[in-house]
Formats: sequence, C-alpha cells, structure tokens
Amino acid sequence: MKEIYSPAVALEFFKAAGKPEKVPQGSVFFTENQKARPFLFMRDKMYLLLEGEVELLARKKSIGTVKKGQIFGEMASITHAPRSASAVAKAPCRVIALDDKQFHAGLRKNPSFALMLMGIMIGRLRETIAKLAEQTTLQGDAVQKESVVFDPKRLAELADGLSSDPPLYFDRGKSIVQEGQTGVRMYAVIEGRVAVSMMGGGVIERLGPGGVFGELALLDQSPRAASAVAETDCSLLPINRAAFLLLVKTSPDFAESLLGSLAERLRLLTSRVK
Repeated sequence: MKEIYSPAVALEFFKAAGKPEKVPQGSVFFTENQKARPFLFMRDKMYLLLEGEVELLARKKSIGTVKKGQIFGEMASITHAPRSASAVAKAPCRVIALDDKQFHAGLRKNPSFALMLMGIMIGRLRETIAKLAEQTTLQGDAVQKESVVFDPKRLAELADGLSSDPPLYFDRGKSIVQEGQTGVRMYAVIEGRVAVSMMGGGVIERLGPGGVFGELALLDQSPRAASAVAETDCSLLPINRAAFLLLVKTSPDFAESLLGSLAERLRLLTSRVK
C-alpha cells in the first residue's frame, strides 16, 4: 500500500475537528525551535492550507513552500518536539488549525486518517535516508533510549487475538530482518531488546517490550529501510498486513503511538542531514 496524499481526505478530517480562519500576509504561524507551552495556552498546532501560500524557513533560508490543500506543522503536534522550521504567510491565507488535543480527538473519530499521515512520513523518511546514504554512512549509536508503542496490556491483547501468527523467538545476536529485504510483516517486542541500524552504521533505535519495527516496509511495500538484530534473547509478535491495517483503523491509541514513533525517527534522521 503506497498511501497517496489526498487534499479531499485532509479537508474532511480538518473540517470535522476545526474551523477555517483568515491569516494576513506576513503573519508567522510558528518559528524555528519554538516549543509549545500548554500552561500559557500556547499549544502545538498543525495546519491545512485552504487558500494562499506559506513559506518554510530554516536558519532564515527558504526550504520549501506549502501550497493549497497541503498540511504543515504536523511534526511538532505529533511529537511535541521544538519546531524544525518557521512558517510565514507569503500571501493572504485561509487555514484550518488543529491543536494537539483537537488532532487526537479527530483521530478517535477517524483513525484511518493516520494511514495517510504515515504514508507522508514514510515518504519523507525514505528521502532522508537516501540523502544520508549519499553524504555518508551513519556512525555511532544515535539513540540510547528504548522506544515503546504498545503498553503491556495492549500487547497482551494483541498476542491473544489480533495476530494470527504465533510469537517468534530469536537468540541474542541473531539477525531478525535485513535492510533491502522485502517486508511482509512488522514486529512487536514481547520480551527482550532489539537494535535497529541503517546503512551499516550504528544503532539508531533500541526497542524494548512494546516497541515495534518493520512497519515502513509493511506500509509502502518497499524494501526494508533498516536491519534489526536481537540484542538479547527475544520474543516477538509478528503482525501481518491485514492485522496492521485493522489495528490502525480500529485503534486510535495504536495509530497515535505509531505516528509518534515515525515522526521521532524522521526528526532524528533529518537532524543528521548535512
């Protein structure tokens, strides 16, 4: 499944959760490195551009333009990380803005919208990986924390019913998936720890119980973008494509968690592009 961005789907989602508003030319939507402060009612927002044009700037240099029908600012709303760029109205604009609470409420009404956002992020991830491959190989351990998507209760529910495949076991040091392979399943870690690496470099992510990997290839049906090795003896729950799609469409919590995982991975790799 290669998710294609649909302005009509985005419009339906945003209109259900927010209202259009006019923004004068020259207005700043957000600034680079800006961090939300909910206690001052400065919440992270994402935007759908209905009319006009928005310029994106990083280090005061233009890095792109948002056109009518496109979404921008979604990364900070999903990850709550500082803004990676500034956004300025190049012309009078009309937008629908959703803060993080409105976005999460919208996903609970229409969790399948997350599939489209995942498709967008995966496209960006693969572009970023290609840039990193051109400039150098990744070196050193970039991430030390363990990434978690499922809480223990949800993971137990999955193991009992949603996955039709039994758990798989890997001894310490064994390869689980390899970069470039065709991916037909993603995996959730039940026990143990898994290390994920790219382009023959260092570890970019460590996954403990509740962590997932392999979802990129499952989503867009392209070769795997990373390799995974068992750092300890591991028990893994394989999730096939049908079960994955069911999860995203029926579980807003899973969709939100996976979006956050993808966005954080994208933020990490983008920061390493020179």
